[in-house]
Amino acid sequence: MKRSLSIKASATASLCLSLALMGCQSVADTHTVTPDTAGSSAGQSASPSQPDAPSANAAPAKARNEPAATSSSTKDPAGFKAWVDDFRQSAAAKGVDRSTLALAFDSASYLPRILEYDRSQPEFTRQIWSYLDSAVSDQRVSTGRQRLAANRALADRVTAEYGVPGEVIVAIWGIESNYGSNFGDFETIDALATLGYDGRRQSFARGELMSALKILQNGDIDRDHMRGSWAGAMGHTQFIPSSFLAYAVDEDGDGRRDIWGSIPDVMASTANYLDDAGWQRGQPWGVEVTLPDDFDYSQTELSERHATATWRSQGVTPVAGGTLPNFDQASVIAPAGAKGPAFLVGHNFRVIMRYNASTSYALAVATLSDRIAGRPGIQANWPRNEPALSRSQIRRLQQALNDNGFAVGTPDGLVGPNTRAGLRAYQRSIGVIPDGYPTQSLIARLTDG
Repeated sequence: MKRSLSIKASATASLCLSLALMGCQSVADTHTVTPDTAGSSAGQSASPSQPDAPSANAAPAKARNEPAATSSSTKDPAGFKAWVDDFRQSAAAKGVDRSTLALAFDSASYLPRILEYDRSQPEFTRQIWSYLDSAVSDQRVSTGRQRLAANRALADRVTAEYGVPGEVIVAIWGIESNYGSNFGDFETIDALATLGYDGRRQSFARGELMSALKILQNGDIDRDHMRGSWAGAMGHTQFIPSSFLAYAVDEDGDGRRDIWGSIPDVMASTANYLDDAGWQRGQPWGVEVTLPDDFDYSQTELSERHATATWRSQGVTPVAGGTLPNFDQASVIAPAGAKGPAFLVGHNFRVIMRYNASTSYALAVATLSDRIAGRPGIQANWPRNEPALSRSQIRRLQQALNDNGFAVGTPDGLVGPNTRAGLRAYQRSIGVIPDGYPTQSLIARLTDG
């Protein structure tokens, strides 16, 4: 079994940044309007000048297969060839052989469409229930059960080695690429070269391009078949090149780590990533819970962690009855505020967020894995009558909070911890449940009052 272990720490950070490049969900065909931080999944942190880190509750919005909002290249495309020639020399100096460089760059193409995706800034967020409706559809559940059944012996073997349940691996596979039916058709070398020349995060893209060259040189895949998303995430479970080098596994023993065509390699590589990120064997991701009427919603942040006993003492109970999972460090989250479902989440939920640092993404993986395994999905109702907010509406909310003495920082149209804290303070001042969940009615009351 072949692995590369020397660059794991940086590769984990890179996977998260790639997911920021792509948005919350790089792996399949969706991305987050307000990317959090992570992987794709591709996770993600705001600058100190911003009022918030981007919202971990924002749901991904369709991106890969729909037109982008803008193009606006900032460099002359004619300079691409000269840039490639310079990069080629740099790669040669770092040990990439001449035949690999010829294979990679003799036919390199500048792809303006990549820059359109890179610069796209969707105006409207997507409500989490809308995202989950598609991410955890009945069809995806049914197909996931079929995939797990077809690969049961393999899944059991991988679980025995890495500790990650088969249903979790299959759920990531389903959400990242719809079980391999959509992992992108951009040539990775061309995509990363375009982003390295003229993307928003050129240094990151250049590092990933260097990693992609090493994959070619190692013989794991040829150039024509090294394909994936516009931001460089590849294969069934959307590894970026640096993560591939660090975590990909040759599970089928054919001498290549093939996350495009070998399901054993796909499943073992995905489990290896989660295992290295700290997956705790035998622990659930969490459970849907009921909160008491007097619950303090200021605690519904992932940064607020307590032992299960502490949450139990506050009246937190499982929706389905029984007992809460025994966690040393657990958080309560309520992605749609007091009118929606709530969840007690443990360490493994945060490990899923290492794959893609979005609460919505992790909840989709968790819920899909439960349903694939025959457990129930989310029981409580979402507030489906609440319309999605635009970034301009959120900036208006942030400005109004600042103007009324509830400081959140410079308005940026992204709902994060500072905005939620300011909104909770305002909600307390008007005598409503301080859940920090922004709605059109709250914006109207704040700005018109």
